[in-house]
Amino acid sequence: MAERQHTPAGAAGKAPTADQPDGVRNIAVVGPSGSGKTTLVEALLVLTGTLQRPGRVEDGSTVSDFDEAEQRQQRSVGLSLAPFVYQGVKVNLLDTPGYADYVGELRAGLRAADCALFVISAADGIDGATRNLWQECAAVGMPRAVVITKLDHQRAEYPAVLAQAQDAFGEKVIPLYLPVNADDGTPSGLLGLLSEKLYDYSSGSRQEGKPSELQAAEAEEARGALIEGIIEESEDETLMERYLSGEALDDKQLIDDLEKAVALGSFYPLIPVCGATSQAGLAELLEVMTSAFPSPLEHPMPEVYTPAGVPVNGMRCDPDGPLLAEVVKTASDPYVGRISLVRVFSGTIRPDDTLHVSGHFSEFFGADRGHEDHDVDEKVGSLSAPLGKTQRQLNHAVAGDICAIGKLTQAETGDTLSSKDKPLLMRPWTMPEPLLPIAVTAHAKADEDKLSLGLSRLAAEDPTLRIEHNPETHQLVLWCMGEAHADVVLDRLANRYSVQVDQVPLRVPLRETFGKLAEGKGRHVKQSGGHGQYAVCDIKVEPLPSGSGFEFVDKVVGGSVPRQFIPSVEKGIRAQMERGVSAGYPVVDIRVTLYDGKAHSVDSSDMAFQTAGSLALREAAKSSLVNLLEPVDLVSVLVDDEYVGSVMGDLSGRRGRVLGTEPVGQGRTMVKAEVPQIEITRYATDLRSMSHGSGAFTREFARYDSMPSNVAEKLQKELADEEAAH
Repeated sequence: MAERQHTPAGAAGKAPTADQPDGVRNIAVVGPSGSGKTTLVEALLVLTGTLQRPGRVEDGSTVSDFDEAEQRQQRSVGLSLAPFVYQGVKVNLLDTPGYADYVGELRAGLRAADCALFVISAADGIDGATRNLWQECAAVGMPRAVVITKLDHQRAEYPAVLAQAQDAFGEKVIPLYLPVNADDGTPSGLLGLLSEKLYDYSSGSRQEGKPSELQAAEAEEARGALIEGIIEESEDETLMERYLSGEALDDKQLIDDLEKAVALGSFYPLIPVCGATSQAGLAELLEVMTSAFPSPLEHPMPEVYTPAGVPVNGMRCDPDGPLLAEVVKTASDPYVGRISLVRVFSGTIRPDDTLHVSGHFSEFFGADRGHEDHDVDEKVGSLSAPLGKTQRQLNHAVAGDICAIGKLTQAETGDTLSSKDKPLLMRPWTMPEPLLPIAVTAHAKADEDKLSLGLSRLAAEDPTLRIEHNPETHQLVLWCMGEAHADVVLDRLANRYSVQVDQVPLRVPLRETFGKLAEGKGRHVKQSGGHGQYAVCDIKVEPLPSGSGFEFVDKVVGGSVPRQFIPSVEKGIRAQMERGVSAGYPVVDIRVTLYDGKAHSVDSSDMAFQTAGSLALREAAKSSLVNLLEPVDLVSVLVDDEYVGSVMGDLSGRRGRVLGTEPVGQGRTMVKAEVPQIEITRYATDLRSMSHGSGAFTREFARYDSMPSNVAEKLQKELADEEAAH
């Protein structure tokens, strides 16, 4: 990622305005499920007058969780935008899901944002899943501030959670405010460490005052740590000299340096918030977001290319510059149609503009985003600022802003939007690999026609959904991020596209091979009435080492099989190998030697010898041991150290062979193993449960290995039972 340039909001003495880049703040709200992200967004919308009253997650009435699947699961499953204006600054809050199944939506939100608000519950603390979310932010260099919510919860332990955050995320997680409790222990306000003011909410509204001598004394050490942290990370040597000499520091200078430190991504201010009851911390959070968070002017531009793949340098966040925007989310509305959520990086978008849509990722980046590459021109329909499921019309969207565009029928998530006269292409963000396969079939004949259309539209919206038509097992497989993700996909198929599907057992593509030398005679003779057919061939079949493929050897002497029909025999054998000789799986790793046969001067033909070759291979299989081969994957599991033993034991229980372990960063270990594919079809779900959400894995095909006879017998019985049931 390019280096961030620090351009303070309102530079050159000009106040920021909401219709210019310096007056916009794009903030991704990140945190684990249940941390209070959506509730926090509701509270901020109410405080700024954007909403009259807050919705509740339990009631399905929040702005962010308006999707039916979200209301049913009572958690966010998709990225949503909640914009508001506060003191002349437009804040685009991007509420992201916290559950691991929806990490693709999180990454889309981080792509559109300039800063992240990392939310932690004072009642739940920090676990492996929370650390994973922090790493997602770190991986893209996203500046972060930390919010600790639910201070009023009966299980809240603010000091312990603060210590956990500093231990997990580093010593540069430093509070800007300290929570203040009433005599009964309930939170009543905050003490500002920079302003040295007490913000009291005990009366129901915010009252400013001076802290008591005891409160001021308790805050002195924390204030010193905060000021030193800000100055160190902002690299302001002059201010450091003044501070060390005991000189009083100006609050405005400290806030400017705070904004610089946050923008550099090396300092993480922490704000305690109690928005559910007293609203303590909400106003303070708004002030920090608008005065100390980086603007789009400080966001490094993604890599930009021409349609020919030539890098384009010098792009910047300029409303008058060449148009450069990106579709970060695609949604379907039953009344409006397709809606594209777009981050504008340069230029200005207006209604009725004609844009160029670029999506040829694989040609330059080797990135499969789950849809076909394309380059088309499309006209902008409606231009709006979405607030949940409502759309508020806009007359333009400038560089740095986020908007929704209606009726871009070809644009899909991850596509670049640019001027039709100067088309551009942005390097796409990295999407996670879906690792949970779900095999489905249409429930009824009427569903078959709608299934393909519904899935193609879902894949256009969701790059983490991969659709596979397996040519070997003849199954339609949906590759999802986890069971919750699969549930949402099936729910949307049923409710949005009226397509009912049935889940069926997943079949793993196996192989067959010969276990020992065998001989077979293929005899195809039909001479009763009409043109006859005559072909006889004798073959030997011997196994080859794994990965050798197929060898055909011609050892016919004396012309017993005419030369023109020898390729026909090979063609027939290859066709039978594709169909299998025992359990219906392709045959691999054999050498077939044709050494004898018979022909007829009139009745022999190409088709007759193809049939004879096929029969000969089947005959040889009857006198040999035919082994089943199963695909084996190289699996790399990244997990917290405390779960390494459990993971290794589990992999061994799946007939895996552990290859070794290696430490990866602080408290994390990579476990590598070779595991049969048939044993890890549900591993995405099982690992998450085993590691309490902290584990992740990748897999890649390694080779085919012999399947143990007891496993093969069990599998064949299951297949036989399945066929009998149908």
